[in-house]
Amino acid sequence: MCALLLLALALVLDRLFPLPLPAAGAGSTVVLARDGTPLRAFADRDGVWRYPVTVDEVSPLYVQALLTYEDRWFHHHPGINPLALVRALGQWLRHGKLVSGGSTLTMQVARILDGTPHNLAGKLLQMLRALQLEAHLSKREILTLYLNHAPFGGTIEGVEAASWAYLGKPAARLSHAEAALLTVLPQMPSRLRPDRHPQAAQAARDKVLARMAALGVWSPAQVRDARIEVVAARSLQPPLSAALLAERMHAEQPQARRITTTIDPQLQNALEARVTAYLTRLPERTSAAVLVIDNASLEARAYVGSASFGDAARLGHVDMVRASRSPGSTLKPFLYGLALDDGLISSESLLIDAPQSFGDYRPGNFDAAFNGPVSAATALRLSLNVPAVDLLSRVGAPRFVARLANAGLALRLPRGATPSLPIILGGVGVRMDALVGAYAAFNREGVAGRVRYRSDEPMIERRLLSAGAAWIVRDILEANPRPGYVPGTFDPGSRPRVAWKTGTSYGFRDAWAVGATRAATVAVWIGRPDGTPLPGQYGAVTALPLMFQIVDSLPRDPLGATPSPPPPGVTQVEICWPLGLAYDPRHPSLCQQKKTSWILDGVVPPTLPERDAGSWSAGLVRLRVDARSGERLSAGCTHRVERQIEIARWPALAYPWLGPELRRRASLPPLARDCADDGLDAVQSLRIDGAVDGTTIARAPNSPNPATLRLRLLGARDEVLWLVDGRLVGTTLGSAVLEHAFAETGDHTLTALTGGGYAQVRVRVLR
Repeated sequence: MCALLLLALALVLDRLFPLPLPAAGAGSTVVLARDGTPLRAFADRDGVWRYPVTVDEVSPLYVQALLTYEDRWFHHHPGINPLALVRALGQWLRHGKLVSGGSTLTMQVARILDGTPHNLAGKLLQMLRALQLEAHLSKREILTLYLNHAPFGGTIEGVEAASWAYLGKPAARLSHAEAALLTVLPQMPSRLRPDRHPQAAQAARDKVLARMAALGVWSPAQVRDARIEVVAARSLQPPLSAALLAERMHAEQPQARRITTTIDPQLQNALEARVTAYLTRLPERTSAAVLVIDNASLEARAYVGSASFGDAARLGHVDMVRASRSPGSTLKPFLYGLALDDGLISSESLLIDAPQSFGDYRPGNFDAAFNGPVSAATALRLSLNVPAVDLLSRVGAPRFVARLANAGLALRLPRGATPSLPIILGGVGVRMDALVGAYAAFNREGVAGRVRYRSDEPMIERRLLSAGAAWIVRDILEANPRPGYVPGTFDPGSRPRVAWKTGTSYGFRDAWAVGATRAATVAVWIGRPDGTPLPGQYGAVTALPLMFQIVDSLPRDPLGATPSPPPPGVTQVEICWPLGLAYDPRHPSLCQQKKTSWILDGVVPPTLPERDAGSWSAGLVRLRVDARSGERLSAGCTHRVERQIEIARWPALAYPWLGPELRRRASLPPLARDCADDGLDAVQSLRIDGAVDGTTIARAPNSPNPATLRLRLLGARDEVLWLVDGRLVGTTLGSAVLEHAFAETGDHTLTALTGGGYAQVRVRVLR
């Protein structure tokens, strides 16, 4: 009956005074690298640092030392140890004070949870709580509570947080000496803190080592070696690596106490230091962001969201990996890939880099110069703007935007705007992580994906390009030489092949460099988070060097330095300019320039038709000519011995850049005098007034002003574009005058372009 009454009383007391167990989900949070290294910890509401850990995640040496030194009978008693209590009572009666408390590990957990005082009443309450703990929890659960809540000095609780704070390593990798040190610290955490009292901490540690040797748990040799280790004072600094990613992960999982990311801690620390050092040479308040992912798994290996997390001047709290910024020209590879898939171009298709208007939009190149006829590969490698805008006009801006969005690269348009041609030059906003996930497609057979920051995140993939188009674009970008590389100066064969692209936004606000190797994709952004311009800082000179430094610091892939074979459906053929068709040995005269081009599925796209051909229509022209004179015949000519000829014509805008031989081969034979006009000579007769071919000019004697010409295009009725050495220098209307000052001496080519033709002269400028 008494036993039943005691049991009923215990049940009532258990209900009235429930265990003060930590609330589920309460406490501090630690964000870890992939190997368990803390990246950043977030204290709980009381400012306590605690890194959640399980028994299996702690070194067996520590558990061994803890149980041996604190409670050898932990697995055998019901929460209190009667023999230890009797011994403690005898010492109290003999000495008049508590010499040893007789506390079990369970009682220590009870004191930690309940905060009982160090007196007799407190000891009795500990005993009751210990019995209550043993009734509700398993021994493993009680031990786990101790591992996570034992005090280690200051605001540090738990063996994992203490191990990182005092030893700079996880509790899973403790030595004998370190396990002994962490065992004794909770007895007097303030007096034994190794960062403040290293000698006292070492003496207490040696006491634990002596106990382990006396009880035969550790061998004398192990204890002797452990005593040699010195307890060194080290400053306590909470971990702060990949701080913005950790903040992002904590915001996404606010209830999680332990978040393991995919970050490589060594690479992360190295890149943070490299970015900090790199920015010292750039203007003040410049920030940077870097993202490195593994192509196969799409897992992030390094995440530098800003130049310095705590730097207020650089707005270091702003995560530029997630910020929406203008991508500059970094979207161009996707456009060329889509044009390949559409059969619009092959790798060496003829494109024209010359002044063109697309409605009210007239794009120019970064350096204001034009190159005339270029291959698609060259246009992409040189990041020429007019060919890209021309391609987008044919692919369709809405379709291009939708294709990227479907693959996970959402383009942020200005409010109220619809997709238009300027997007290909950076007239949109993108996030770095989305851009990197799309660039990975060039090494993933055309399949893009969402970047993963935790290994338990789902793999989300979407096809962006065909495997063949992705391979061709990658091959084009890999052929882009490294900046400053001089052929023959060293053997680059050991370096990984990098498919890279730069970008610069309007007004020098964003400098980009994205590089993809077989194994990894790296993106670098440099600028100011508030959008302040950085004049003179653009992708190729600002972001690209840092990107290559990062690529060269990554683990080497044995296959990364060798070209990969093309996938099925990608073949090489010889094509001919200006028609763009495959070389036909039966008609060699139509092949004015021969190129070796990659094509998809056996399709050889012809040169794109001109948007505003007029009378300068390009392509194959079939004519009847007089068999003897070679003159062109029209429908009204009779009584002639004639023959058929074919002439390959270049696009009209290409002609100012053609050499004399190519112009001759593409020109039409003159019309026979007694034949009716066939309309093929309807090109305006244009002539530059103000200079003739071969003109020599110089500045006036003793004048500081450069040599100047007053020019006009006779015969022009519409807009005239004036170029000097391929660089646009001005526009006029009709025969209006252009006054141009030549800043540089030497030979120059002066070109006047209209929709109906062109005129060109060469001038020499003297000092």
